[in-house]
Amino acid sequence: MIKLENVQFGYDANRMLFNGVSWQLEAGHLYGLLGRNGAGKTTLLKIMTGLLFPQAGNALIDGQPALKRSATQLSDVYFLQEEIYVPHLKIKQFEAAFAPFYPNFSHEQFMEYLAEMEMDNMPGFIDKFSHGQKKKVMIAFALATNVPLLIMDEPTNGLDIPSKSIFRKIMASYADEQKTVIISTHQVRDLHSLIDAVSILDNGRMILNAPGDVITDKLLFDVDNQKSQEGKVFYTEETPRGVYQVKENINHIDSALDLELLFNAAVQNKKEFTEMFQ
Repeated sequence: MIKLENVQFGYDANRMLFNGVSWQLEAGHLYGLLGRNGAGKTTLLKIMTGLLFPQAGNALIDGQPALKRSATQLSDVYFLQEEIYVPHLKIKQFEAAFAPFYPNFSHEQFMEYLAEMEMDNMPGFIDKFSHGQKKKVMIAFALATNVPLLIMDEPTNGLDIPSKSIFRKIMASYADEQKTVIISTHQVRDLHSLIDAVSILDNGRMILNAPGDVITDKLLFDVDNQKSQEGKVFYTEETPRGVYQVKENINHIDSALDLELLFNAAVQNKKEFTEMFQ
């Protein structure tokens, strides 16, 4: 279990980025962490993995403080950051150097993921690859570690359209009941089919944290040619296809979760959403 308890943090002593963030994540889910630019998503992930220390509150991984960064804890966590640093090594050299730190690393899976991304026969040094090629290698390595906690910050940035499709295909079969996966992203259209739990960070607080089925039980994502008055409407967006709405699901009608509409509705109704998904 991953748990943040009333975390406070700020880069500037006069301006706190977080003033009491609490967040709990369970194994068996692929979480989408959503937020505006500058909301602090990457900072929160760094606190979660012990790369930054909270000024107050706790960040816990299986009950242990993340800031201790013990050898056992580090072997159970992989954090793929958006800005990738890679050493001057070839792919096989990189694997030989870093795979031993992860007890569940699978060479066979690494080769399989590289092949799916058309990187298995790529010659040369990784640091000389294009940004997208580096991203593919590091995604393949991250998945092959088979760690209980995998965190990926904007993993589809730098990938072309076919590579994004391959990434979705791989991730769809990756998650299991023993793993917790967190993907921080602005590219919600790239990943909406994968994410089964959503966390929304806004103004230094977690205003929503819930599995997808809980969200769609309480909210109806609807497209109507005329604005419906049935149930409270939290968000409306007019498009050439009709009126997109997020509204109270008073009749418990099944609908498909739309991450973009959900985010817009949540940031416009912070108090209500916080209470609804307490």
